[in-house]
Amino acid sequence: MTATAVLPSTHTEPTGGKALLIASTGGHLNELVRLVPTFEPDPDSLWVTFRTPQSETLLAGRRVHYLPYIGPRDLRGTLRAVPQVHDLVRRERFDLAVSTGAAIAVSALPVTAAAGVPSTYIESVCRIVGPSVTGRILSCVPRVALRTQHERWADGRWRTHPSVLDEFRSVPRERPRGGGRLFVTLGTIRGYRFDSVVDAVLASGLADERTVWQLGATTRDDLPGTVTTHLPPDEFARCAVEADVVVAHGGAGTLLDLLALGVYPVQAVRRAGRGEHVDDHQVQIAELVRHRDLGIAVDGPEVTRDVLERAATRRIVPVRTPPLPQQQRRRA
Repeated sequence: MTATAVLPSTHTEPTGGKALLIASTGGHLNELVRLVPTFEPDPDSLWVTFRTPQSETLLAGRRVHYLPYIGPRDLRGTLRAVPQVHDLVRRERFDLAVSTGAAIAVSALPVTAAAGVPSTYIESVCRIVGPSVTGRILSCVPRVALRTQHERWADGRWRTHPSVLDEFRSVPRERPRGGGRLFVTLGTIRGYRFDSVVDAVLASGLADERTVWQLGATTRDDLPGTVTTHLPPDEFARCAVEADVVVAHGGAGTLLDLLALGVYPVQAVRRAGRGEHVDDHQVQIAELVRHRDLGIAVDGPEVTRDVLERAATRRIVPVRTPPLPQQQRRRA
């Protein structure tokens, strides 16, 4: 098997083989789990990620090797992970290695490629105009095949791979009466607050004792309703499905989770200039959401009453059967 043949060009042509499947938690892991059916790796394949409630839920019943957490642009953490990946490749034979990033891909794919394992990096669906820092680094590594989910910037080195968003579309739904219930989820990224969207939701006048807030690093004590730092995946799904409107940060992983649950979300975009993220890549996710009409994407401070009320009038349906079984889903 050659590196350029690791992944097929359609959803239906499997390649099989024992795979080393590598991704940071959050959107990167969510995307990789959803892309796995495109090449149907052997059940004995090994996942490499961080230990979180998300990874423990998504990868339940699969072989997993947990690495210490590597944060955005964490050079030391990236380098510390290299010997562990080298040991995995030395102990087991793999037919292919696939990663959707982020920094963990820089740790792993140069090692797997150097060991002769056909290695592929699939850039995140949120990178619609060009590769991320991870992608640019890996484009300099020999024998790593590169994939983009956007044909518009594919070229001789970056080949096109089907998008994880191809499986969803939006349709109208009846507008709820009585203002509706809100679920606000700001992700779990460490070290970055997102107060602008919390303040905007409060200013809308729609937050009340029924509102559920999953705030991550954005600790607050001035909010009505139920406030928590983190929700287990099953509780997250329940809150999302029961809410009339979901306000989420603009992360790819959260977006995919909500779309799979039938939710047409308000995507609040984090901005580096406000200290809400390491860069402005969520702006690209916002463009995708608008173009495909999979939600309403606005900057955090622009989550207005009108935006919330418009989001309550649409829902998401699958274009085809989702690759992951969904136990809960929003109804019309």
